[in-house]
Parts: sequence; structure tokens; C-alpha cells
Amino acid sequence: MTRLGSGATFPAAEQCYCRGSVDREVLQVRSNVEVPDLKPNEVLVRTRAVSINSLDNRMRSGYGRSIFGSLLPLILGRDISGEVAAVGASVQKLSVGQEVFGALHPTAVRGTYTDYAILPEDDLTPKPKSLTHVEASAVPFAALTAWRALKSTARISEGQRLLVVGGGGAVGFAAIQLGVAAGCHVTTTCGSQSIGRLLAAGAEQAVDYIAEDVELAIKGKFDAVLDTIGVPEMERTSINFLKRGGHYMTLQGEAASLTDRYGLAIGLPAATATLLKKQMHYRYSHGIEYWWTYMRADLEGLIEIQKLCESGKLKIPVEKTFAITQVIEAHQAKDKKLILGKVVLEFD
Repeated sequence: MTRLGSGATFPAAEQCYCRGSVDREVLQVRSNVEVPDLKPNEVLVRTRAVSINSLDNRMRSGYGRSIFGSLLPLILGRDISGEVAAVGASVQKLSVGQEVFGALHPTAVRGTYTDYAILPEDDLTPKPKSLTHVEASAVPFAALTAWRALKSTARISEGQRLLVVGGGGAVGFAAIQLGVAAGCHVTTTCGSQSIGRLLAAGAEQAVDYIAEDVELAIKGKFDAVLDTIGVPEMERTSINFLKRGGHYMTLQGEAASLTDRYGLAIGLPAATATLLKKQMHYRYSHGIEYWWTYMRADLEGLIEIQKLCESGKLKIPVEKTFAITQVIEAHQAKDKKLILGKVVLEFD
């Protein structure tokens, strides 16, 4: 952790691959951690708010240990909203004092649960003026995850039909709004508590996956399916909803789990082989394209997300905020499912 005259402290994840529960041996608030010098393309951001993503909880429990295990302790966090405190020598689009928001790539080593975070210039853009820092911090990682699937992979366009499996989560909710903004006809599955919110966001149909038979409730074929859940049974069902030439995209790819299990040297080739096998199978059996999808920092996407936020077409609701010093309590609440919606950590 570091103090740069702000008086605020930030947490780092320590021994986060040792156990799955949140305790003070796994997640700690620490002070006086050095802030590295900026590279030419980097920006130092004074953090005002960061959101908790499922990736943070999973990393704390061991996910990604093949990459991060030797680098402990880690600073968790991917989303951020704050002000530019300093810029590297080659930074041109951002200036000191400017309010910004953005998100780090999933493999970034130094995260955003810190009073001063470092991000590449292309991972940031001006914060939407219509959003507070708390509201803005909830958007980038989830929205960029959905953006990569829908815009970079499936290349959705006006008039197409999109199915979002698990629309109640942050990525699913962002995908619905991105699909609606692109002029798509959007159908989603969700829990009963989310139906009204997803219909209000523009989904034409919201199916309760617990109370309804999804295969009977959903009619017609789709150009793209984004599966945020990744349950094998739902994957088999969702594949059958696609038109020939359609795109099935799941957030539950096996690359990280296989590399964690077998190490990078064996796990990464095994993951590639597994994906290729599935792609070939579905291409010949169903005539569709199959993808594992992940968040990727994308300046073009972030700029469009910023514009959609500004125009009121994209927003991720925040259910609860915690002070950054309460990060352990916040993670405990998410682990125990005491809070189902988005949680944000605020900095004083």
C-alpha cells in the first residue's frame, strides 16, 4: 500500500492462493507499498472508487495461480474511476486533474484496489459526466467483457437477434444494453428478481430459468448467444438456439483452469487443443462458431461505452458501497451471497 499525501490506504491480496475464505491472512489492508515509476505510456490515477468483480474473488481463491503465484502479494482490482495524478512522457490524450474511468486487462499484475493506480493510457478515457465515481467504477470491466463478445467476436448489427444467458449479472446486463443500443432484438434468461429490471433495460423477453422451461419458453433462432453462466446443460441448450453461421460465446472458458491445473507449459496447449476441438465439433455439427470470451482492454470500446453512459443507454446499478478499509467485509458479503448486485469500494 502507499500513502502519497492522501492519507488513504489501499489493500493488497496476500497469500490469496492459499485458501478460499476471506480472512486477514488472505486479504489485507497494507500501507507504505511503493508506487513504481511510470512508463512513458502510463497514467497515475488517484482512485475514487473501484468495483468488485467476480474475477477478484476468484483470484483471491487461487484462480490464475499459474500466472500470478510467483508474484504474491498482489493488488486486486480491475475497474477504476478517479483523477489523473501524473502522466508518462508519451501520454497525449489525458492530462493531470482530468476525471477518468477504465479497466485493466485481466492479466495485469498491479490492480486498482489502491489509492494510486497505474494504467496504460489506452485503458482509460474521460469519465462520463453524468455518472458519479461510484457509478462509473461499476461499468468498464463488465461492459468491456460484453463488448468484446458482441462487437469484436460476433459483430452484432441492427436487426439481429441476441440471446444473453444470465442477464442478471453485470456482464449480462451490460450485454443487454449494448445489444439494444445496437438495434438488436434481445432475449435473456435470469432469476425472477431480475425480470423487471432487464425488461426495463430493453430486453424483449426475460425468461425465469428456474420457474420456466427455457427450451419451450424461448422461440426462434438467434444470431448470437452470450453465455455468462457456462453450465454444461445450458451450453447444450443454447447451442441449439443459434442459426447456422451464428456465434456462441461463453465466459467460462477453460484456459485459466487448465493452466492452473497443469502449469503454463502443458495447460496452455491443452486449453488451445480443447477449444479447437469444440470449435471443430460445433462447426460441423451445428454450423456455428464457438468461442471462449474474456475481457480485453479496448480503447474504441471504452470510448463507445463512455458515450452510451453519457446518453443514459448504459448503466450498471450499484447495490452497496464499502469504504476501501472494509474490503475484507465486502468480499465476505459477496462470497456469502449476502449482496447479489454490484459492490463498489470508495476511497476518501
